[in-house]
Amino acid sequence: MWLKANIVNVARIARRECYILGRTPIYWFCMVVFPVLAMFLFTSMMHEGQPVDMPVGVVDQDNTATSRQLVRRLDAFQTSRVVAHYPTVGAARRAVQRGEIYAFLYIPRGTTDKLLASRRPGISFYYSMAHLAAGTLLYRDLTTISTLGSASVGMAALSARGLTPEQIQTFLQPIAIDLHQISNPWSSYNIYLSTAFVPGVIMLFIFLITAYSIGTELKFDRSRQWLAMADNDIVVALAGKMLPQTLVFLAIVYAYMYYVFGVLGFPHPGGTLRIAMLGLLAVLSAQGFGIFAFGLMPSLRMSMSVCSLWAVLSFSMAGSAFPVPDMDTPLQALSWLFPLRHYFMVYQITVFNGYGLLDAWFHIAALIGFTLLPLMVLRKIKNAMLTYVYIP
Repeated sequence: MWLKANIVNVARIARRECYILGRTPIYWFCMVVFPVLAMFLFTSMMHEGQPVDMPVGVVDQDNTATSRQLVRRLDAFQTSRVVAHYPTVGAARRAVQRGEIYAFLYIPRGTTDKLLASRRPGISFYYSMAHLAAGTLLYRDLTTISTLGSASVGMAALSARGLTPEQIQTFLQPIAIDLHQISNPWSSYNIYLSTAFVPGVIMLFIFLITAYSIGTELKFDRSRQWLAMADNDIVVALAGKMLPQTLVFLAIVYAYMYYVFGVLGFPHPGGTLRIAMLGLLAVLSAQGFGIFAFGLMPSLRMSMSVCSLWAVLSFSMAGSAFPVPDMDTPLQALSWLFPLRHYFMVYQITVFNGYGLLDAWFHIAALIGFTLLPLMVLRKIKNAMLTYVYIP
């Protein structure tokens, strides 16, 4: 009888919550519209896999056939496009500071003569790391161009000495690199980043909506009525309130996963069951953190502020853009307190690389721990619903 009565109460509160969701536009914008927009925005921004045709400049003071050939080769790279020539290094540097170009190549006067005379001329390149991806990719292109410049002259000199192409290749590149990238042979930034940023945005909205939905019970003076429908059982009250939101967010998360893994074809050797499990843990852990944040500070404004801060920091602490092991030791310890970090690690280990669940057991346990965090603050939430007065 007790179980049946609680199930009935949960269903009643869930119907009440559906009514609130239906007549409050902010829920639908934050639960459906904005997550879907974020999903298509992030995946379409990087649909090429890598940034292409990023603007670079050239300061060619040598102006010979060799230097012009280097510039043409730089322009032929997929990620770089020569958009301007500058007379001096100062002019090119100011263009970088204005954001007109991301990098530039400097070829000083006499470079070709020194190359032919084997006097090791200096070719310089400058790039901005204000944009991490652009700076890293252009550094690679500019380094390659510098190497090709010396290699082309070396090939001409060795060919003049009568060496065969095979001998020249062996001399210039004694060790050939056979590169095979695991799970992402296309080096697609879309696969690396969208699988962390989109879930991070969805978790942000789950944090905020969870704290907001509980806080508005106080704001609109509905808290006592809400608890009365649950016979003053805060567990039943929270279960009924979270149930409709859980179903909506699960639908959004699974739609995102179907889109990236099914439609876009992101690699997922771990299989569908692990993807489904990860989506469930992501939603429940984010809701658990949102309830916990409100329980720590039973204030609509303060709890939503904490959730916003934690969600924004999650993008940096997840480790998708900058590896956590290379962070300072205090930041490495702090990263364990973010659900997105554990989500990303479980995805990376079990879905992206296809290893067993035991290899990610600690991160799975951490997500379950975030789901159970509300148990620590249930009494405080109940007390707030019964005695607190909303203060704007």
